[in-house]
Amino acid sequence: AALLAGVETLAKAVATTLGPKGRNVLIESAYGSPKITKDGVTVARAISLKDKFENLGARLIQDVASKTNETAGDGTTTATVLAKSIFSETVKNVAAGCNPMDLRRGTQAAVEAVVEFLQKNKRDITTSEEIAQVATISANGDTHIGKLIANAMEKVGKEGVITVKEGKTMEDELDITEGMRFDRGYVSPYFITDTKSQKVEFEKPLILLSEKKISNVQDIIPALEASTQLRRPLVIIAEDIDGEALAVCILNKLR
Repeated sequence: AALLAGVETLAKAVATTLGPKGRNVLIESAYGSPKITKDGVTVARAISLKDKFENLGARLIQDVASKTNETAGDGTTTATVLAKSIFSETVKNVAAGCNPMDLRRGTQAAVEAVVEFLQKNKRDITTSEEIAQVATISANGDTHIGKLIANAMEKVGKEGVITVKEGKTMEDELDITEGMRFDRGYVSPYFITDTKSQKVEFEKPLILLSEKKISNVQDIIPALEASTQLRRPLVIIAEDIDGEALAVCILNKLR
């Protein structure tokens, strides 16, 4: 009963944000100002109940919302409402004497049928206007943000990567980076080619890609020889490079 009470308490709070007519929720913050949101997973994560068994029930629904957010990026409120209904109806049927395993098999069969129906009736989003509409819903009805996201997707394409960072100004900005960006730069200052700007810049380099850490110089000898023969710089992109391999690369650069 306590588990069910926790599930229902959390689901009731999250359900108020459901759909286009959903209401905002005010979340108290231990530090700073209260937060106003219409995002289901944000509301779910903010809830903690005093009773440990009720809180355990709430945690079950929090996991549902979090996994939905990680998988789809949206639909957390809908997932929460569905999870609450499945849980509460299962508890009722088990109390009435139903076999729990039969209920699980029936629930799984229903899930598969629903997924199949959705796959058959889904509609692909193709235009920038449709992308803006979906993005606006995800942005709590903010049309400006929706259009900004649609513009970003139009610029970078389906295979592009979009990241959101907190800015220091009052305006929202869209910054397009051509090519590819990595979170890490050069591993040693010895590779710097422009001391004034502290940058490493090459034109038409050879590129060696490795998914592993490079420590043994024998792993990069063929690439170094090709670089010398063609008289073109070599750029190594790897998980990491150290030891003998790094020392040889630095020595070649100094020469």
